[in-house]
Amino acid sequence: MTVYRDEGIVLRTQKLGEADRIITVLTRRTGKIRAVAKGVRKTRSKFGARLEPFTHVDLQLYERRSLDMITQAETLRPYGEPLVADYPRYTAGVAMLEAAEKLVGEEREPSLRQFLLLVGGLRTLCERTHEPRLVLDAFMLRSLSVAGWAPALDECARCGGRAGIRGFAVAAGGAICLACRVPGSATPAPETFTLMLALLRGEWDVADASQDRNRVECSGLVAAYLQWHLEHGIRSLRHVERSKSEVPPTGAAPQRGQAAGTAP
Repeated sequence: MTVYRDEGIVLRTQKLGEADRIITVLTRRTGKIRAVAKGVRKTRSKFGARLEPFTHVDLQLYERRSLDMITQAETLRPYGEPLVADYPRYTAGVAMLEAAEKLVGEEREPSLRQFLLLVGGLRTLCERTHEPRLVLDAFMLRSLSVAGWAPALDECARCGGRAGIRGFAVAAGGAICLACRVPGSATPAPETFTLMLALLRGEWDVADASQDRNRVECSGLVAAYLQWHLEHGIRSLRHVERSKSEVPPTGAAPQRGQAAGTAP
């Protein structure tokens, strides 16, 4: 029996039997793991409340042939507490957890940068210094970059040119120039590209000064681009609170498996 320790963010829980749960955690050193927590659904459980989604925990586990077993859990920071009372921030956080789980495909494959991005994103949501949808879009853009799928934003995804950037094609890899534009591509405003670059680079003064219309376009493009590469949807995105004026980007290409005319 091998015992090990790691810290991580609880992504998801599933019921197992009458009193147990399977806990999915993105850890600092081990990567994404699924482990059994015995008896945590009992009212007298010593650490059941510490193994809820959003919680940053320090874990002791031991390896088994199937799922590892959690034997100790200490809370490092309960990010869920300040989020559950704020619907826009809570739903943005749920979308972060789901995106993180799907972007880290293989279990037990170290994913330190994704872990640090998730911790930073949840901390920023709790600090309430930026609009939650901006924080979510920044997290998704940076996570895509870490996964090797960063969209082209200041040069054409097809020819590499920097002149005449006017469209955005999800399947092509991001921004495209007029000469390379393909049918069905979106036509976001230049300010939207500026906002997306600012979120990717962490230029929050630019992002916070952006207009609502550009935030709407940015959110639609980021969601469509993420879901295209994952090849399936992020279900929690439908619950993320958006602007009342929000509409899908004009001419946006549908995601894989999505019918044309259906919002991402």
